[in-house]
Amino acid sequence: ERLESGLVDPGIIPITQNLSNLLRLVALYKYGGVYIDTDVIILKDFSSLRNSVGIQKMENYVTKEHTNLNNAVLVFDEGNPILLKFMDEFANTFNGNKWGHNGPALLTRVILWQKPAEIIDVNVLPVVAFYPVDWFEIADYFRKLGGENDTEWAQNQFKRLDSSTYAIHLWNQATRGLTVEKGSIMGKLFSDHCIICQNIYAS
Repeated sequence: ERLESGLVDPGIIPITQNLSNLLRLVALYKYGGVYIDTDVIILKDFSSLRNSVGIQKMENYVTKEHTNLNNAVLVFDEGNPILLKFMDEFANTFNGNKWGHNGPALLTRVILWQKPAEIIDVNVLPVVAFYPVDWFEIADYFRKLGGENDTEWAQNQFKRLDSSTYAIHLWNQATRGLTVEKGSIMGKLFSDHCIICQNIYAS
């Protein structure tokens, strides 16, 4: 209502993006369940997860400084009070000019900046759970591998993903112009886990 009446500046970020950040919280609060961005590939069953968000990046694993959460994958029970805190934060600190302020950064502010006693029933999962590959590295997973070093690197990546990763965010902004090359890590992941893919390689 404040946006429609002009009391709040919608900013330069598309309002649909910011409303998507809000609507996923509303839907989860009302119904519970799992929210997943469309540029996420699922590797493992989510049924054991409850009230969970994932760390996207942790620059200092000792002090936990500069830790960022992400809202591309959210798992919550119906009516979880932390979702109300998210929605309050959205309404009270809305900024339409700063990318991520009303999405990933919002979760980071509410969960990591509050006193632990104020956090109600939320599990913060490690980077490897949902964001094992950062946006500036993801292109390497789409390219054909060749050479001994590539093979060893790929084997290490598969082992890491198979053991601890529930899903991989594909960072559409960085990968939408790429093709999945035969012999690539992403090609194998799609072949092994995509239930609707007919032909994952460009003809």
